[in-house]
Amino acid sequence: MLWTAAGVIALAFMVALEIAARHYGMPGPITNQAREVVFAPASGPLLYASMALMMVVLTWRERFVAAGLAVGIDVVFALVRWPAGADMNFGNGALWVILGHAVVALTRRTGRERVLLLKGVGLGLLLVAGRKTGDAWLLITSKTRPTVLDQYLASADHALGNPSWAAGRIVGATGPVGHHVLDFVYTMLPVAAVVVAVWQLRDVAAERRFPRHHLVRTFLAIGLLGPAVYMIFPVVGPVFAYGDGAWGTGGGIWAVADLWPHTLPPAGGPQHMPYDEFTPRNCMPSLHTAWAVVIFIHSRTGPRALRWAGTFWLVATLTATLGFGYHYGVDLLAGVVFACTVEAALRTFDRGLDWRGVRLVAHGTVVFAALLVSYRYLPVQMAAHPWLAGPLLLLAMASVVYGYARTTRLWDPVTVPLPAPQARPQPEPV
Repeated sequence: MLWTAAGVIALAFMVALEIAARHYGMPGPITNQAREVVFAPASGPLLYASMALMMVVLTWRERFVAAGLAVGIDVVFALVRWPAGADMNFGNGALWVILGHAVVALTRRTGRERVLLLKGVGLGLLLVAGRKTGDAWLLITSKTRPTVLDQYLASADHALGNPSWAAGRIVGATGPVGHHVLDFVYTMLPVAAVVVAVWQLRDVAAERRFPRHHLVRTFLAIGLLGPAVYMIFPVVGPVFAYGDGAWGTGGGIWAVADLWPHTLPPAGGPQHMPYDEFTPRNCMPSLHTAWAVVIFIHSRTGPRALRWAGTFWLVATLTATLGFGYHYGVDLLAGVVFACTVEAALRTFDRGLDWRGVRLVAHGTVVFAALLVSYRYLPVQMAAHPWLAGPLLLLAMASVVYGYARTTRLWDPVTVPLPAPQARPQPEPV
């Protein structure tokens, strides 16, 4: 019933976003996803990652067959598109395989086997749908929020030492190699999440059931709830509000001045500023930071290589969000608090009425709301007293992180194996 309810809610949400996007003359998430059945997909790696997520319910033989079919279908599509001069991209085969398994589940499976396969298909499609609904959300933010609050965040960011400006100069000094590495990490974040999720769900095919909690749930919940905050606190980011836009394609007359990343912005007199109708207002909170945090959290229970990968992805994502000018430092603090709160809420829901979890969620919610209020109404005071405001901001974030670590440690106590009993020495014969 829970999976059915989640599917109905997700479908209703996508229909609502489809209608809203159509209102602004753009195709919505359902239309964009349906196009990828035939036309070149926007992200081939994401579709193959979604197929890998679906394949956790299959046997190894079925996985090899599914992967082979996906690659074969993509080869056929490429052979048709190439002479026709159409857009070349891969991923159609992965989507066809996912949809094909949905048909197999409805026509060839029964009972628990049908339910398990449909859950796998739903998990893969939810990841794909999450990307499309996110794109629709970003369109809506740009159309419905003509003014942005970047000047408030830029002033508040003085309390942290304007980390985006410093990171921007550092990334620029690394040259094209550092830029391309960080860009790959930034864009492939969903694929990294799937790698961790596949490890968590590796026993689903053998046990014929899903675990109570896994990364995909938190990943999708963050993507669903985060854009709602964008509507409350619209922000475009330093590279747009104080620079020439990402890759030099935006900003221009809409920017306050061409300041990022070499000249610090002014700290006083923040006000609402108008901006264009196509740049997403997707900075507060930083969802890339939130997603990287939950990837880091869920990778802690894996083998050493996965733990190192989770750490690398977190550090590289934080560096990219700041170094590319996509976020202010205060966005990242809010993203960390947001991630820990959502993760705690889902784990508390799984455990029932656990007051430790309820208190943690309430604490995270209050801290997140306090951060937004202080960014909006106290940025000048924060910039004037950075040695007081900066540590307070970090302390507020640390309190949520510590509360999450302490609570989950009580939920999942570490079991230490007892030492093997030593044999008593035998007395020597007289």
